Amino acid sequence: MPPTPDATPPGAAVPDRGRADACPGALRLHAADDGALARVRLPGGLLTARQALALADAAEALGDGTLETTSRGNVQLRGLAPHCAADLAERLRAVGLLPSDTHERVRNIVASPLAGLDARPAADVQAWVRELDARLCASDWAAGLSGKFLFALDDGRGDVAALDADVTLIAGPDGRRLLRLGRDAFGHPVEAGREVTAVLDAARSFLDALRAGGRKAWHLREVPDLLPAGTVPLPALAGTAPDVGTLPGGLSVGLRFGRASAAQWRALVAASAGELRLTPWRGAVLPGAPAQRLAGLAEAGFRTLPGSPWERASACTGLPGCAKSLADVRADAARALDAAAAGGLPVHWSGCERRCGHPAGRWVDVLATGQGYRVTVNGPAVGADARASALDVSVVDVSAREGSAMEASAVEVPAVDVSAMEVSAVDVTNEEMAEAVAEARRTTK
Repeated sequence: MPPTPDATPPGAAVPDRGRADACPGALRLHAADDGALARVRLPGGLLTARQALALADAAEALGDGTLETTSRGNVQLRGLAPHCAADLAERLRAVGLLPSDTHERVRNIVASPLAGLDARPAADVQAWVRELDARLCASDWAAGLSGKFLFALDDGRGDVAALDADVTLIAGPDGRRLLRLGRDAFGHPVEAGREVTAVLDAARSFLDALRAGGRKAWHLREVPDLLPAGTVPLPALAGTAPDVGTLPGGLSVGLRFGRASAAQWRALVAASAGELRLTPWRGAVLPGAPAQRLAGLAEAGFRTLPGSPWERASACTGLPGCAKSLADVRADAARALDAAAAGGLPVHWSGCERRCGHPAGRWVDVLATGQGYRVTVNGPAVGADARASALDVSVVDVSAREGSAMEASAVEVPAVDVSAMEVSAVDVTNEEMAEAVAEARRTTK
């Protein structure tokens, strides 16, 4: 599932950004009901085997022994002791996962996970990731970005470019580069060799324009009039996650609920050829890993077969990890998935109105109410103009419902501004929820 934007469409009321950005990091831990939470930024989702093993060791020694992948290809450790921050920071620095104390929360970079692995003409996306990360950490002004500000580097296949990042760089097959700002339907042409400079210039211009106008925002989409619009129509943005299974150049697996035990994590590292690429869809790509390792990963509990009902689905943490949640949404979701059929719209289960971790685009919203769930189809209306599309919400018909599907994820998003939506929904009991979700996923209009 893609990283979640606020549900505020361009031109609607902007969420309150006067309060401090409390996005957690590796140094700023978040106090959750199940202990402290740390979010470790992984630009491009890139990990060496040594770094990945260090995360597993930290999860066991300091936390609850599990790791969560997030909607931006980062990793979270949960159940941490309240006074372990210094120990965690030392472990991360030792393997290069904390290159800057002042900039660690702004290293939010997603990149096409299959770049360079298949027959697609390859832009050197991994080099862009490394350069952008290094220059972000070396720029004093960049520390002023929100911990939610997102960069996307797309090799031209339109996967991460569809995630509506704040600044997106898209490589074209003819060598052209386009820079997309927020959700603009048009891009700015970028001169070859100045790709990363253009990305950084856009982020700095955003901060400068905010200060000059006395405005407050965390994202470009909240202030679409702030910077000049693009002039070049964007290519189609498929937003397609890598298939799980054997790839031309490696393996791809999915993590149920975006979670893995330390033992599973070590199995993932053992199957790799020394490199891991975590994806924004709660999966991992293992470049160069041999096909015979796939069976072992399936035995370890990873998703390795396409067409699973867990695909294109997500959930917040829920009870018992989050005090705001009204339900153990992961347990309810898992029960629904066991009897579900695959296919249809993305689905997200939420324990409260914040809807942490919900996908971008058109999706099925399954919201805990305390008495059951409210099921709604949210997302851009079909055919809406990309510059100013409003949120469209469809009523779920519960008269003929079958099965359901979803895949859960970690929290990494701000709250949904439901005041901007005109919501029509159906309330169902826990027993009715699976059928209602299945019907909603089949919505096409």
